[in-house]
Amino acid sequence: MKTDIILSGVGGQGILSIAAVIGEAALKDGLYMKQAEVHGMSQRGGDVQSNVRLSDQPIASDLIPLGQADLIISLEPMESLRYLPYLKKEGWIVTNSQPFMNIPDYPDIKKIYEELNKLPNTIKLDVEAIARDVATVRVANMVMLGAACPFIGIEYDKIKDGIRGIFSRKGETIVEMNLTALQAGYEIAQNR
Repeated sequence: MKTDIILSGVGGQGILSIAAVIGEAALKDGLYMKQAEVHGMSQRGGDVQSNVRLSDQPIASDLIPLGQADLIISLEPMESLRYLPYLKKEGWIVTNSQPFMNIPDYPDIKKIYEELNKLPNTIKLDVEAIARDVATVRVANMVMLGAACPFIGIEYDKIKDGIRGIFSRKGETIVEMNLTALQAGYEIAQNR
């Protein structure tokens, strides 16, 4: 088993929380894991990216080579395209459909959708709207994680345990909101 994941988005969207949950789940599943993150601009609105590598064998490097990512999970559609050179031909993109327009010359969203629609394995969903429907927009990242669960290579129940492990110190209400959001995203992915 080997899964290479690129997480992308902008500061404040919860990319590093997704990485932490996947890491916690991988450890509970007895997998090896390496993670590298770029968040020098992670103030709200800056680019955030993380490489997460999972395997049942030791992992030499924490960086994913070009053309080797199995999955891109992106909380921002333009950011999903930024890392496209890293995606395998048969890899999956699970992305938010709603842009975070943090730059004055943000590209036309229709052109971004056109590029995403050219790819064979893409799931686009409005994670903020789904999160608002089930709890609060603050759990949009867990909606995204839920939608990506079928492609991660870790059992869904282990991902749930990862959420419990990461968020338990914040109290049961926060844990349950995140689990509800995860389930909402997971159900959407199952119906695609």
